[in-house]
Amino acid sequence: MSQPDFEALSVETATVVPQLGAWARVRRNTSVRIGGTVMGLLVLVALAAPWLGTVDPSLFDPASRDLLPGKTGEITTLEGETLRHRFLMGSDSFGRDIYSRVIYGTQVSLVVGLATAVVALAAGTVLGLLAGFLRRLDGPLMRVMDGVMAIPAILIAIALVAMWRGSLTTVVIAIAIPEIPRVTRLVRSLVLTIREEPYVEAAISLGTPTWKIMGRHILPNTVAPLVVQGTFICAAGILTEAALSFLGVGLPPDIPTWGNVMAEGRGAFNEYPHNIFFPGLFLAITVLAVNILGDGLRDTLDPKMAKRG
Repeated sequence: MSQPDFEALSVETATVVPQLGAWARVRRNTSVRIGGTVMGLLVLVALAAPWLGTVDPSLFDPASRDLLPGKTGEITTLEGETLRHRFLMGSDSFGRDIYSRVIYGTQVSLVVGLATAVVALAAGTVLGLLAGFLRRLDGPLMRVMDGVMAIPAILIAIALVAMWRGSLTTVVIAIAIPEIPRVTRLVRSLVLTIREEPYVEAAISLGTPTWKIMGRHILPNTVAPLVVQGTFICAAGILTEAALSFLGVGLPPDIPTWGNVMAEGRGAFNEYPHNIFFPGLFLAITVLAVNILGDGLRDTLDPKMAKRG
């Protein structure tokens, strides 16, 4: 009698069937629809920024400083030509168009949030698999993760950005590092549970290589929790980037980000609140949409929440 194919059996019974039902619930979830729609619109805004932005966000004219929303002023092109321009969201203290800077800032914020989530999930998943499946690495790895989690995330990010030159790559890495321990602990807890399942024990008894067990039997069962965790990391990354830029330790001021726009307008907030209101509004809507999307994914992909619903 031939032995049963435990690998195929585990993939089918443990991952494929539940995920099909989960994704069907995802499409019907109201929170996922709302959050996904808003995020889709923001992605379209980011992609269409060269067409939606009325002027280059770096163009300025001292004669058009601190104009109120809707006012018409002048803008100086790179060729030195002065043009009449309507500032839909007003202008900042340098005479730059806030509307264009906010629109282009959508690109930076979404890239930072998504890149932070990808880096944190990739590194945390590898470390969590190693800590959960290889017992000899569990203690040392988790003590290192506990040490990183003991330091406030914003302080780690500020220290790392201060050590290196402020660039997009530096900011993403600085924001992602404090999130790695959280992903590591999540994956480790899942691995400790999954490795006790009969199909995993059967694969071990058959001499299946460790990397194959982790890749084909354990990793697919961590996808749903990691997707949910990734949405919250994305939201945290967007907020942290805005905080770093607002404090002056994030991306260079010449790069249009929501944090930079708010930082430049904080000195004259009482007289010209629009300098902070519009980028702050976009920031709040984006983070709220990501969190709503994450809540919806959690409700549909978590078996306990789905059963309760």
